[in-house]
This record gives sequence, C-alpha cells and structure tokens, in this order.
Amino acid sequence: MVTRRSPKLDKKQAVDTSLRLLNELGLDGLSLRAIAKELDVQAPALYWHFKNKQELLDEMATEMYRRMVADAALSPDLSWQDRLLAANRGLRTALLRYRDGAKVFSGSRFTGTEHAVEMEANLRALVAAGFELPQAVRATTTAYFFTLGFVTEEQGVEPLPGERREGFDVDERAERLADFPLAAEAGAELFQDYDEGFEEGLRLVIAGIAARYGVA
Repeated sequence: MVTRRSPKLDKKQAVDTSLRLLNELGLDGLSLRAIAKELDVQAPALYWHFKNKQELLDEMATEMYRRMVADAALSPDLSWQDRLLAANRGLRTALLRYRDGAKVFSGSRFTGTEHAVEMEANLRALVAAGFELPQAVRATTTAYFFTLGFVTEEQGVEPLPGERREGFDVDERAERLADFPLAAEAGAELFQDYDEGFEEGLRLVIAGIAARYGVA
C-alpha cells in the first residue's frame, strides 16, 4: 500500500505568495503556474491544497479578512451607524492594499469561521438598536455591497494607490464630452477624490437605511 505524503509546501506560504504576486500581476495574470514558479515547486504541489483557482481565491480572501480584522477591532460601544462606517472604511482600506483586491474578495467563500465573529457582533448591535434581524441583514449587506462595488470601480481607475490607468484623464474627458456639459463636469466627481466620494456615498447609504427602517 502506497502512503500519500504531504507536500513540503505549506498552504499559508502559498496564500501569502499569491497575495504578494497579486500586486505584481493582477488577478488576470495570477495563475497556479505563476505561483508555483515563484515558490520553486511543481504545479501539482499546489493542487494538493487547491483544486482550482477559485479555491485559491477563497483562501486569499479569507487571509485578507484575517489581516483586516487583526488590524483594528470595532469598539462594542459604537452606535450602529458608526459601526457600519468603521467596518466599511476598514474593508475599503484592506481591499486597496491589493491590486484587484475587490475582485478577489467579491464572490469568494470564506474558508474559516473568523468572519462570523464580526458578523455576529454587527447583527447583535443592529438588533439591539431596534432592527428586526432581516432588516439588520439587509442593512449590513447593503453597506458591504456598496463598498465592494465602489472599490471595484475605484481600482478600475487606480489599480493601486498612486497608479492611474490610461484613459481616465479628467480634462481630456471633459474635452471629448464638451457637447454634454453636465456629463463632462461630472468626471471630476466620478474619477477623482475617491476618499471623499466613498465617505459621502457610504453616509448616503446609512442615511437611507435609517430612513427606510425608521431606526435612529
């Protein structure tokens, strides 16, 4: 009987390397073959841990989350509004550390249960503030989806802080859209000052939640 030996490659080592390569190659360029080459192993060593690229992305998203919550814990004394603000500010900061970070996070399945700790705390805080549980779920996921969508668009223009893709020059865009003055002027709001845009957008979402459910 042949005994199957565990590979020398550690799963966390593979995930850490994948996150580092993500900043160099982007999501489209990140492949199991590229990761194996960086680790100086054969591709089958990775398949021991990951059946396919999506399983790898699930582990990457989980590690991103672990790093995010390790950086800052939310105070239990926060109001529900401040809790949603802090949680989603932290999520955006975490996603912006990685090229295509929002794309990796979106649609991935967490492989551990660490995320349930913060999820439980957030839902408890909202229920204590007067939300029904279904409303609390809708409120937290709506803010979360806003953040994921915002950062996905943000990284489409600025893949990493300090980088800017060609074709998103606001002045050039305004010249091209000169016959559409409002649309032309809107470029300054759409493709600049992402910190301010995110903050205002998130506050709009939270104000809408409060108005919809009547919870102050």
